[in-house]
Amino acid sequence: MSSRKALVLGGTGAMGVYLVPELASLGYDVHVVSLDRVVSDNPRVSHATADAKDIDCLKELLRTPFDAIVDFMLYSTEQFRERYDLLLGNTAHYIFLSSYRVYDGSQVPITEDTPRLLDASDDREFLATDDYALTKARQEDILTDSRYGNWTIVRPAITYSKLRFQLVTLEAHVVVARALRGLPVVLPGEALPVQATMSWAGDVAGMMSRLLFHPSAYRERFTLATAEHHPWGEIAEFYNDIIGLECVWADTEDYLSILGGSKAARYQLAYDRLFERIVDNSKVLRVSGRNQAEFMPLRRGLEKELTALPKDTTWRDSGGVWERMDEYLRGGRRH
Repeated sequence: MSSRKALVLGGTGAMGVYLVPELASLGYDVHVVSLDRVVSDNPRVSHATADAKDIDCLKELLRTPFDAIVDFMLYSTEQFRERYDLLLGNTAHYIFLSSYRVYDGSQVPITEDTPRLLDASDDREFLATDDYALTKARQEDILTDSRYGNWTIVRPAITYSKLRFQLVTLEAHVVVARALRGLPVVLPGEALPVQATMSWAGDVAGMMSRLLFHPSAYRERFTLATAEHHPWGEIAEFYNDIIGLECVWADTEDYLSILGGSKAARYQLAYDRLFERIVDNSKVLRVSGRNQAEFMPLRRGLEKELTALPKDTTWRDSGGVWERMDEYLRGGRRH
């Protein structure tokens, strides 16, 4: 019997770099499409450099039949509405990447039945936006309301991997890059005691890969996460132990000003990072056959990934965050 063929759209990112070899190890022939130029040394993996978000490009890709599609692309709601029929109509199993950010903060621990912000929030200004948490929930609804039954929605928690390292709402190009230059980062003191869940991408890939073609995965939603959780203050200590990161805990409004004062940054902080994010992952463990004891502990996983960073790593521009952070620190406004 020939191998199943899997198409991974946007498969060179934080989760894709672990999912693609995982699928190959399970016997899939994997075709990866992204904007990155990658050459694989795995005979089961092929790469194409293309914009899979372009609908004409997508139609051309899907001239070749694929048994499974794993979709890491970031669409607007309207873009997804224009493409979902094309995607679901040309595969046996479609994995849609949502996010645990769809959940509101009303329930601890989080389960797949926790209310979504889209359904529960009374913040009209927020609901009028296309914030990431709302966009993903609206796209989930497109799948749920469709005539198709061959989809699975996955909602990963914060996932760290390779060049993806988070601390509250900061990303690696600030957190790690500044630490490696001996510079502190500023964080909101309000987040210090708040519980957070961060999962290693290798574990997330293992869960996701085992949902493919599982009879209990169709038309279902799964939170992909470890059950391990820590306060943001303790996670900051992990970064300090591993790469010497110094953290300065500041007033929330000062922190948001450093980030540029955008609504998106405010919503991410208020409607995710300041929620108690503790996950009940029993549903995905049951269906995927994984065991919590197999998962990478956070402290060890961060050390594994951070110590593997190439010495010549280049970092994307911080959009002025570095400059505003330095200005704040020079002003002596330390808390």
